[in-house]
Amino acid sequence: MPTIEFVTIEVADPAAAEGFYTAAFGGGSWLRLRGSQTPTTGFRGFTLSLVVSQPATVDNLVEGALDAGATALKPAAKSLWGYGAVVRAPDGTIWTVASSTKKHTGPGTRQIDEIVLQLGVADVAASRRYYADRGFAVARSYGRRYVELDTSPSPVKLALYRRRALAKVAAVSAEGTGSHRLVVGSDAGPFTDPDGFVWEAASH
Repeated sequence: MPTIEFVTIEVADPAAAEGFYTAAFGGGSWLRLRGSQTPTTGFRGFTLSLVVSQPATVDNLVEGALDAGATALKPAAKSLWGYGAVVRAPDGTIWTVASSTKKHTGPGTRQIDEIVLQLGVADVAASRRYYADRGFAVARSYGRRYVELDTSPSPVKLALYRRRALAKVAAVSAEGTGSHRLVVGSDAGPFTDPDGFVWEAASH
């Protein structure tokens, strides 16, 4: 079964981006940075989601990101599904930080439990078939709205959303042109999917 070893974000200034991600989220071997001046505007069609255990940890990570230079897109708040916030990194990447619980269970930490790469696609059903043909199994599905693919034991999970729905979650316009500025490192690569997301070969 295919796995994701790392996610590469293409940025204008790798040194500055490394400083931001280390300060904001602690970095990690699953996150890589690569210099790029490829044109891009508006919504890049994806978000990265950090799933944590409780609201206090959401607040800690969001505060750290804002202090490091991120911009708030959606302030931390309770919702039907839990508690979360959305920020945009200085390089333009959109991050959500969320917990499925609404209650504080102790002091906040900086522990990240799950990382989810969420791709905004034109047709969820078509993208699901495309990835199934490449060996990905479906872990969870809500028809044409949302599909989570099984990438275990990868450090990064993969989910497919309709592009406009994902932009709405991120509190931004769905409009955008140019490069996604994202490369997924996987043992399933190399390929470029129907929505232009680039995957490259990676060994475990």
